[in-house]
Amino acid sequence: MGNTGNAPLPPLTMRRTLVSAALLSLVFAQAPIVREDKRAFAVLDPLGPFRNGSELYEPAQTNLTPPYFQVYDDRFMDIIGPNPTLRVIVENDTFPFAHDGPIWVPSTNEVFMTGGRLQGRPVSKISLDDLKTTTTGLINFTMVPLGPDVQINNGGTPFRGDLLFVTTGNGTLPPSVIRVNPNAPFNDTIILNSFYGRQFNSLNDVKIHPQSRAIFFTDVTYGFLNNFRPAPQLPNQVYRFDADTGDVRVVADGFVQPNGIAFSLDGSRAYIADSGQSEGVQGGTDPTLPGTIYEFDVLPGSQRFANRRVFAFTDTGVPDGLTLDTEGNFFVGCPDGAQVYSPDGTLLGKIFLGQGSANMIFANGTGLLLMADTKVFLAEIAAQGANLQL
Repeated sequence: MGNTGNAPLPPLTMRRTLVSAALLSLVFAQAPIVREDKRAFAVLDPLGPFRNGSELYEPAQTNLTPPYFQVYDDRFMDIIGPNPTLRVIVENDTFPFAHDGPIWVPSTNEVFMTGGRLQGRPVSKISLDDLKTTTTGLINFTMVPLGPDVQINNGGTPFRGDLLFVTTGNGTLPPSVIRVNPNAPFNDTIILNSFYGRQFNSLNDVKIHPQSRAIFFTDVTYGFLNNFRPAPQLPNQVYRFDADTGDVRVVADGFVQPNGIAFSLDGSRAYIADSGQSEGVQGGTDPTLPGTIYEFDVLPGSQRFANRRVFAFTDTGVPDGLTLDTEGNFFVGCPDGAQVYSPDGTLLGKIFLGQGSANMIFANGTGLLLMADTKVFLAEIAAQGANLQL
């Protein structure tokens, strides 16, 4: 790894985009890289301007059009590598097909994702093999037909060779944990939809513990706040579910809106993104509430979360989905794209999209795919994803 701090970065060069029609392949230019000196904005003019927490932050004011990379720490250069690219590979401006829940399936080299709430958060998929033959750089997505009980999908993760999604519920239809076959006809099975007979509020995100392989998921009240779920009947909590025994238990509480979830590479620590500042798309924001990622120790045996402490507070909006690379760095979905933190919580850099990305997934051999509702961005960087096939 490079030294931390503010040592000069190597000069950057741009390469032209070349199209080889004979090979049906495209070579893309290196994305712009901007160094952000933390000392430059540590002290500002007392007369301002200052910003609020919902405004995107471009301290260098380069007038670049996103997307590009912001470097806050030299270690970020090792993460993105010498010639990173950043571009849109799928888009549909009229249909938000790529909101959350990205899952890479290595056997077919496909990525599944969940779409917009007003459309019922349908599941779509793309084939990354199509990138090898496209002459425009863009590929298409296709819808995945699922049963009528699978509505308003949100987070997703691989599980024993299948797809695992959590739903927020819709009206009286309860929030559920759903297992889906990644191959046609995409059979789906509800494996959990109650806490001892009580409906959850609105399940948000899900991850598999890398050692026990138990299912952990978060529960929020955004369904109620957005007027498509009844009043909550449980606190906003984090749960552990054993799919073999049926045991479900609360492992952490005391959140405003527990959102994204992740584990350290060895499973000894857990991370929860609390997006409490956001009061849902029908509400507003309260900047005095959490936009915070919390770190916990995972207790042996019960796997309850203990010793809560702050891992990071995002400078813009609220944190959402959490993804790790093989070095233990955190990629966090945020209103400005992806913010990247070291294992000790240092902001290393940003994949600055100029728009929000709720979640992202590594597809090793291809890059990092960032969900942006009507678009999917591909960041071809050096980092590789961790725990992608649990």
